[in-house]
Amino acid sequence: MTKHSLIAVKVAVGPTIMLRSGAVLDFLDPHSSEFTIDDIAHGLSLICRYAGQCDRFYSVAEHCVHVSEVASDHAYAALMHDAAEAFIGDVTRPLKQLLPAYKRIEADVERAIFDRFSVPYPLPDAVKKADLRVLAAEQAQIMPSGTDAWAHAAGVIPAKITVKSYSPPEAKQIFLQRFEQLHGRLDS
Repeated sequence: MTKHSLIAVKVAVGPTIMLRSGAVLDFLDPHSSEFTIDDIAHGLSLICRYAGQCDRFYSVAEHCVHVSEVASDHAYAALMHDAAEAFIGDVTRPLKQLLPAYKRIEADVERAIFDRFSVPYPLPDAVKKADLRVLAAEQAQIMPSGTDAWAHAAGVIPAKITVKSYSPPEAKQIFLQRFEQLHGRLDS
């Protein structure tokens, strides 16, 4: 009898992390993990966008709220579009392109979250467009001058948002409030 067989819980089959709630996320089987919306909001509120290279702290949680406000016809899906980053971090797009295994893991974690919280998969194109518009607005506000030049060249009109740079507790709260507001609409 092994030491692990004495434990009355499932022994993870792959690399795992402990979540804020005490649940364990198994990266090889995220569907079996007991993560909560609070785990997601907490993680997103503590992760800074742009690999921390912006002029002040700006959380992924606040970003998701902005995208949900811009993609009003798909607000719930937009709020949850980066939820996987709560568990895998916010890896910059250029680095992500070099890490095919990361992209597969990200897709698996994303699918588990989307299934658990009834988020449409794949995401509607309107969410992706809103994400780009918010990206352009963010870069104009909190990144070095010229970072957003791609948007004009690509015809992307920056969203009319204002980056507030909420503290992590504030960002978590606004994310959870938006989730409750939008998820409640799904139940009615």
